[in-house]
Amino acid sequence: LPRSCSYQKFASCYHCFYKLQPQLTRSIYDQFISQLQSSIKEEIQEIKSEGNLEGLFDSLDKIVEEAKDREEPAWRPSGIPEQDVQSALVPYLLKHRSYLRQLLREKEEENRKVAESVLAGRDKIVELQQLIQAHRQAWQ
Repeated sequence: LPRSCSYQKFASCYHCFYKLQPQLTRSIYDQFISQLQSSIKEEIQEIKSEGNLEGLFDSLDKIVEEAKDREEPAWRPSGIPEQDVQSALVPYLLKHRSYLRQLLREKEEENRKVAESVLAGRDKIVELQQLIQAHRQAWQ
């Protein structure tokens, strides 16, 4: 028990009663402490059952057991929200940037092929126009 719950402290609070009947004061103190302890235990048990703490403690124990095999340390917040958010977002954003750059390269390559196809089509059109012009002149 904490020092604030000592028998001496209790006796000093009820000094007049203690002077008259010290054994009865001790008995009352013992009963009070006993009832207080049992009341606290009942209260803790009630809180555990209401909040399903047994299951939560079991799952916490399981997490702790799984973490024992890890070699790298677990992430802990620094206490500065900006840094915590940045440390969580930067890897994601870098990965997303890499994905977007790859997508851009693919689209640029696709556009280059389409541009080549368009230029080839224009050359074919010019060639066909010249051929038509030559046939027209030959026909006239």
